[in-house]
Amino acid sequence: MEDNKQYKVLVSDPVSEEGIKLLQEAAQVDVRPDLSPQEIMEIIGEYDALLVRSGTQVTAELIAAGKKLKVIGRAGVGVDNINVEKATEQGILVINAPEGNTISAAEHTMALMMAMARNIPQASSSLKEGQWKRSKFMGLELFKKTLGVIGLGRIGSEVAKRARAFGMNVLAYDPYISAERAEKLGVVPVSLEEIFSQADFITLHIPKTSATQYIIGAAELARMKDGVRIINCARGGLIDEKALYQAIVGGKVAGAALDVFEEEPPRNDNPLLKLDQVISTPHLGASTQEAQVNVAVQVAEEMVNFLKGKPIHMAVNVTVLPPEVLSEVELFIPLMKTLGSFYMQVFDGRVESIEITYSGDIAEYPVTPLTTALLMGFLRVMLNSNVNFVNAPIIARQRGIKVKEITSKDISVFNNLITIKVKTSEHTFAMAGTLFGTNDIRIVQIGDYHLEVVPSRFMLVSKYIDKPGVIGKVGSILGNNNINIASMQVGRQEIGGEAVMVLQVDNYITDKVLDELEKVEYIISTCFVEI
Repeated sequence: MEDNKQYKVLVSDPVSEEGIKLLQEAAQVDVRPDLSPQEIMEIIGEYDALLVRSGTQVTAELIAAGKKLKVIGRAGVGVDNINVEKATEQGILVINAPEGNTISAAEHTMALMMAMARNIPQASSSLKEGQWKRSKFMGLELFKKTLGVIGLGRIGSEVAKRARAFGMNVLAYDPYISAERAEKLGVVPVSLEEIFSQADFITLHIPKTSATQYIIGAAELARMKDGVRIINCARGGLIDEKALYQAIVGGKVAGAALDVFEEEPPRNDNPLLKLDQVISTPHLGASTQEAQVNVAVQVAEEMVNFLKGKPIHMAVNVTVLPPEVLSEVELFIPLMKTLGSFYMQVFDGRVESIEITYSGDIAEYPVTPLTTALLMGFLRVMLNSNVNFVNAPIIARQRGIKVKEITSKDISVFNNLITIKVKTSEHTFAMAGTLFGTNDIRIVQIGDYHLEVVPSRFMLVSKYIDKPGVIGKVGSILGNNNINIASMQVGRQEIGGEAVMVLQVDNYITDKVLDELEKVEYIISTCFVEI
């Protein structure tokens, strides 16, 4: 990209100046935190990128109005205020900053846990009112108490480390964390039921989804230890607030520390805020000077990388690979796009399923991005519309195309071989390709024929009967139409039988020339391919 400033970014929420400066190095940036939702709707069509925090609601309607939008960034961890599904459908990348406020959120969790254990807010308020009631605010130690951590991701892991430093026994529930990871953190992996029955303190560090909403409700509260204390610095809606209120009033729960609520800001008549056993803060988990700078810088860096066509590492709606893995896998992306595009221009039929076999060294790496690149090649020819890494898998599913990946470390002729088998309503066709070195693409199988094709922008692919003079007649027709042949590859199974010929040419081949070629004796079919 020669002119980075060709892109326009709208920043519609207050964001740290450090992040703004990074964006300004690569794009025109309009900082407009004063805009109403309607005003954003009216101007969003002018922008290539949108950067928000939690204030702007990025609805399906807003995304639909953003005709030029390529990326939406959230300077924070969650994306609750962004309709990720709609963004994905429209091929818009969604980026967040999952690491920027990790320490701040973990420290706030510990602060609330200690404040609740020692009744600090209540005691401070009482003292400021002129009272000295030491016995009323008797607390308890964290030492040797059992903490149940629900969600052992970045923040949950940091909380676990700090709780261990206080001498707490830490139980953790997270179905996606290995036993080895749990052991390294010094925690015991258990079920939710074991946390509910054994924990003295329970802290939540999971996203809010349809599966996690009210993960703590009336039934779960009833199964907890008497006198349990609960902390939520994650997301409102993970706890049924009405059930929590009843459990506190009934004496089952000794206290709760809440940084988040189902409705934010909570209503003044929220009964939880009336209880002495509840301490609360207005969603301050990420509200430190360091965290606000970190999340702004991280998401700005990612947005700039995306606009410049560089690899990204913190996307919400595409598979993200570590840099060391990405460097190995991305070499094969042009090959996959070429295979998909080539196939769709050569073979007929409605695609029902695609089976991709990755053989050799490439089988040791995550191959999902490569499968997506193949789908991009397929669908761009099929639909002649915007298809990218974000929306290609969704479009394929919507069209009923089943995709299967197979990995095999077996090496035959090539160190790496990628074979695709495409099933249509009537036939099954195969193609295969490989890489020589780091960027030398080869198509080594077309249908039943094995050959070695070096793809070029323009190619003529012909199926014919292997008879003398056929290739010469094709060359003559192309020459008579001022179309130069750069190179040629031929594949056949037997002398005099069917064969395939691929010509790399320097010019576009018109339908008129193709019709002329079709009339050559022994030519079965011919097509023009543009990569």
